Amino acid sequence: MIMKKIVFLSILVSLALAISMFEAIIPLPVPIAGAKLGLANVVILVTIICFGLKEAIIVTVLKSMLLVLVTGKVASLPYSLTGAILSCIVMGIAYWKFRKYLSPVGISELGSFSFNVGQLFVAGIVLNNFNIFIYLPALLILGVFTGYFVGLSSIFISDKLIKVLK
Repeated sequence: MIMKKIVFLSILVSLALAISMFEAIIPLPVPIAGAKLGLANVVILVTIICFGLKEAIIVTVLKSMLLVLVTGKVASLPYSLTGAILSCIVMGIAYWKFRKYLSPVGISELGSFSFNVGQLFVAGIVLNNFNIFIYLPALLILGVFTGYFVGLSSIFISDKLIKVLK
């Protein structure tokens, strides 16, 4: 059973990395540095649902670290890693405590919000200027749409994956 779990988690890391790399080449209609769709969060939310928060944090950290190694964008690591870990923790806690009241779509929306806040917070620290939060409304609007897609996708994928894991 442990080997099966390691194999699935390895596949999830690889999938999250591939999605992140694909996402990096998609131009966005929002002219905000660092804005992205967050499609790799499908993998993170599926990991939370199927395996748990600890495993999702492992997948999140490995994906972020490997993405830096593959793309060479070392300067983006503090932003992406902070946002990704915060998003993962918020989604994990929301799933653990509030799954009776929130669907994966709602949990994904919380993750999207927390990712954007975390990333802007790090940018504020790095730039020593928290006026960067002026971008938050635009990022949140984009996050509503992508969070909905991520949540909806994770419902279908996790349902299938849970059947495979049994």
